[in-house]
Formats: sequence, C-alpha cells, structure tokens
Amino acid sequence: MKGGPTASAAVPANMAALAAANPAIGFYASPAARLLGALLRTAHRWSPRAATQLALQLFFTPLPSKQHARAKPVPAPWQPQRRRFEQGDLVTWQRGDVVAGAPRVLLVHGWAGDAQQWRQLGDQLAAAGFDPVLLDLPAHGRSDGRRTTLPQWVRALFAVTATLGPWHAVVGHSLGALASAHALARGLPAGRLVLVAASPPPRLFLRWFASGLGPGETLAARMQGRIEQREGVPMLQFEPAWLGQHLRQPTLLLHDREDRIAPLASAQALAAALQPGGVAGGLAGGLTGGIVISSGLGHRRILSDAPTLERVTQFLREAG
Repeated sequence: MKGGPTASAAVPANMAALAAANPAIGFYASPAARLLGALLRTAHRWSPRAATQLALQLFFTPLPSKQHARAKPVPAPWQPQRRRFEQGDLVTWQRGDVVAGAPRVLLVHGWAGDAQQWRQLGDQLAAAGFDPVLLDLPAHGRSDGRRTTLPQWVRALFAVTATLGPWHAVVGHSLGALASAHALARGLPAGRLVLVAASPPPRLFLRWFASGLGPGETLAARMQGRIEQREGVPMLQFEPAWLGQHLRQPTLLLHDREDRIAPLASAQALAAALQPGGVAGGLAGGLTGGIVISSGLGHRRILSDAPTLERVTQFLREAG
C-alpha cells in the first residue's frame, strides 16, 4: 500500500550491512562527481592534508545552494524573523494568526532543504491549535552562510530555543532529525520528538563520501578527526546507541521502505536503541511512540503525505 503509514516495526538494523552500502552510488557515478573524485585523488597523492581540507569543504557545502530557496515566495500569514547566530543570521518563520500562548513546535529541515518544506505540516499544526516555528538552518534557506556542519546545526537549535523555547515538541527531517535527536539528548527542552526519514549517523556518510570520491577509509578517518577536533563533539554522540542512552522524550519515528537517501535500517537501529521513556518496547507504532513504516514515499514525498502528517499531528495532540 502506497502513500502513508502501512506498518510498524522495531526490528534492529544490520548496521554492518548498512555501512557496506552506499545510497549515493548513483551520484558518485555522475560526470561531475568523477571529476571531483579525480581532483581529490590527485590532491591526496601530493598532500593528504590538502586533500582532507578540500574534502571537508566539499562535504560541508550543501547542494543545491540556498539561492533556489530564497527565490521561492512565502505566502501570508508566514512571517520571517532574523536573529544573530555566530558569523551570520538565522531565519525563523511563524504565522501571524496563531493564538497567543499556543504550544510551540519547532520544525527542522534536512541537508540541502529549507524551512518551507515543512509549511504544509506547519499549516496543519496551526489549525490544530499549535504555534509552529519553521527554521532555516545555517547555509540553508534564507539563513546566512555557505558551509555548515551537523554540530553547528545543534548549536543553532539551542540558539533559537533560547528565545522561542521551550518546545511542546520538535519535529526533524533527515539530517535535521539527527541534529534534533542529539540536541534533545543534550538537554534541549522539548516534551516530544518526531523523527521523519532520520538520516544515518555522520560517520557512515563520511565513509560513503570518502569511498565514493576519494581514497576511502584513510580519508574518512582524517576527516572525522579534523571535524571532532574543530567542533569538540565526538561523532559517537550521533550514533543510535549513544542517542538511545540519553533520549528520554516520547519519540515517534516515521520512515519509508523505499527511502534511498536514508536507508530504513538506520531508523530501525535508532528505534531499537531508545530506552523506556523514549520509544518503549511494546509500544512501537502507536501514538505513544515507535517507528511507523510507509511504502512508496521515498525520502522527500513523506513530508507532504497526508496520513504521515496526520500521524504527527495526533502524536503531538496526545502530549497535550
């Protein structure tokens, strides 16, 4: 059955098989990627340090660029607000017609996405009595920056929360789901968590990137070391096991079997790792949390799927 949640499961993932796969193998076969790969391998032969720096710049640059998102009109009653963050501004979006004091819900997009991907759910949540807040993360949408990192996204969530939180709930998509889970695990004040098409941990993305474009494991290891040194956050803290030990909010995961960007196995691993108080054993697939699996939606169509959005809305209503 296509177009909506069709099944629930809490099956532990085979993370070893996931690590050996590469969801972006089609991209790495493209002419542009082959050219980048040749450039990276040549740089690696002459200077591994220079190759690592080049690889990090590529890895941290979202494509397509934010210019496309900036060109899209945003209808009323959605209104933007800019707030200072690190070397630039973050942009948040709120509706001007919500009831004062309505419970706030933060909606977080994924890599190369933007806040407007969540507008349909935002409109639905507003109609249900919530105050949705859409966030353009650094280097995305109308927020400033050309490059960004996952730890910076987490810092951005805390920065927005300082003025607009605490949250009734946080809803994240793809890499934004991973950033949201990590932020709540580190104390971001929110009552509930929804993870839609949650991405695999960044360690796997580094391996896929390095094997697809560059020399492989040695480059991935150097990139990981450089990121951890620069950001001060071990990548271990984005793994399902670590998140499962630290998340305590009721958590709902929604994922599609045909998701080629964020394989289902990663979401299943996270669901299996969550402790009671998060996704509790025996409650999978219910409105109290769990993992709900759809079919035929892929990675992005799930964001506009009516049964999926209704499941999210019901889960947030339950928290009231």
